[in-house]
Amino acid sequence: MDTVHSWKTCEAAGGAALTAGESDGRLRVVLVDDEALIRAGLALLLESEPDMVVVGEAGDGRAGVEMVAGLQPDVVVMDVRMPVMDGVMATRILTSEEFNAGGREAIPVLILTTFNDDVAVHAALRAGASGFILKNSAPRTLASAIRALAEGAGWLDPNVTHKLLEEFSNRPEPFLPTPAELDMLTHREREVLAAIARGMNNADVAGKLFMSEATVKTHVHRILMKLGVADRAQAVAAAYRLGLVKPDGRG
Repeated sequence: MDTVHSWKTCEAAGGAALTAGESDGRLRVVLVDDEALIRAGLALLLESEPDMVVVGEAGDGRAGVEMVAGLQPDVVVMDVRMPVMDGVMATRILTSEEFNAGGREAIPVLILTTFNDDVAVHAALRAGASGFILKNSAPRTLASAIRALAEGAGWLDPNVTHKLLEEFSNRPEPFLPTPAELDMLTHREREVLAAIARGMNNADVAGKLFMSEATVKTHVHRILMKLGVADRAQAVAAAYRLGLVKPDGRG
């Protein structure tokens, strides 16, 4: 298996090398996939887009985590099945409070895989991934998904969406997330959920918690996926029923 990884130096218009986290206006992407040919093809595809640049490539999840820590890209494209560390575990680390210590916002992760199965979908989304796309999708779809994640939205392949909607429709009513699922939320995600449970819109939450609206959207998407709920209304109901927010507005 190919587990090597490479770091790229991005040159700004003026010729100066960009350091970690800096940008020349393009979306900075890290690719994590154990197949070198897949990475090469994805890199060529993305760098043909005028608003994107691939700043690094890794061949396994552990190398990917190390690379993201150093490069601080805008979006990570992550395969699921890899040696050393799979994409689910790597995503869980990248979106954890420990990895993002000091209030740093988690970088959105787009899961890219050939496998459309419930276990992979649910595990990746519950781990904190912001999107899920199949490798047989149209080439332009990948670029669109990356842009969506960078703007704070989520992205689900239509086949994945269909499966999730089927699951929601087959659940007995009323569906209630468990305390264990609530425990999957980070401290920041709990703050966002509590705020929207008090009736705040994304702009209100952004002002209260000192973050951008795009970041609020990312948190809301992760909350829905981790709790396994279909929309904000169900998330708010879960916040009250599980005691995160009290009826009098406290909590």
